[in-house]
Amino acid sequence: MPPTDASANAGTTPVTDIGTTSPSAHESRIGPAADAGADSEDTLDLHLPDEFVALFAEDTGADGSRTLGATATATATATATAGQASASATSAATVEGTGTGTGTGTCAPEPPPASITPYPEDLLGDVADWGPVSTPAGALHLVPVRIERDLPIISRWMNDPAVTAFWGLAGPENAIEEHLRSQLVGDGRSVPCMGLLEGTPMSYWEIYRADLDPLARHYPARPHDTGVHLLIGGMGDRGRGLGGTLLRAVADLALDKRPACARVVAEPDIRNTPSVAVFLTAGFRFSAEIDLPAKRAVLMIRDRSLRHLL
Repeated sequence: MPPTDASANAGTTPVTDIGTTSPSAHESRIGPAADAGADSEDTLDLHLPDEFVALFAEDTGADGSRTLGATATATATATATAGQASASATSAATVEGTGTGTGTGTCAPEPPPASITPYPEDLLGDVADWGPVSTPAGALHLVPVRIERDLPIISRWMNDPAVTAFWGLAGPENAIEEHLRSQLVGDGRSVPCMGLLEGTPMSYWEIYRADLDPLARHYPARPHDTGVHLLIGGMGDRGRGLGGTLLRAVADLALDKRPACARVVAEPDIRNTPSVAVFLTAGFRFSAEIDLPAKRAVLMIRDRSLRHLL
């Protein structure tokens, strides 16, 4: 899992090889068909009621032609008429309905069952549309990373000695590009973003589904837990208290934009006491110490139920 420390001294080497799951094939519960060539000697002697026979009695015309009895004809005509009316009504509802996005009628489609997620591929609620958020430090906007635009500045930040100790991503641009691209071409469970403060790039973020991350093996994860990683990039932006201000804003933004999410989590290195302090300032609580493959971490949680108290 990627690092989640909130300051320049943030993070450890991330685990970017995140597996995906796929539904198992459905097994047929239908048994084999009976042998089509098997003989059967059983017969059934049916005696139809007289009125049923009369219904389908044939009338012989003067020319020798045969037609159904009057009762049967009337019944068949009524049935056909009703069927045509039903088909016409169904066709009209389909054309005029709003389910296909092309009709203008008032016949709306039935909503999906509550147990069905309308957009199962949308794992984070489209971070790109979260929009800017107002903070005491100015307007913060999370913009998903574009390799050609953002790689040089992210590479420079990651190669800062103060950052390298915890993020572990120092090196040539192609290595950092691989880390970014693995998220950008993934299934959407992690989104790398540039943090623009009043339009100026000054921080790097990773917003991810903690409950779908390897991190979930190390703590009692809940459905839709959202994880956050933050790196304050430039030296001039560090030590000004921006980390706590921006973390609080983004955590609350995640809770606002993801109604199913009850908690925002992070796991800074336990040795990175400034980072732990920043999370506490941002309204996260110290939950537990956990052993991860690359570090001993502090599990920090911001609860929806406590967001107005901390």
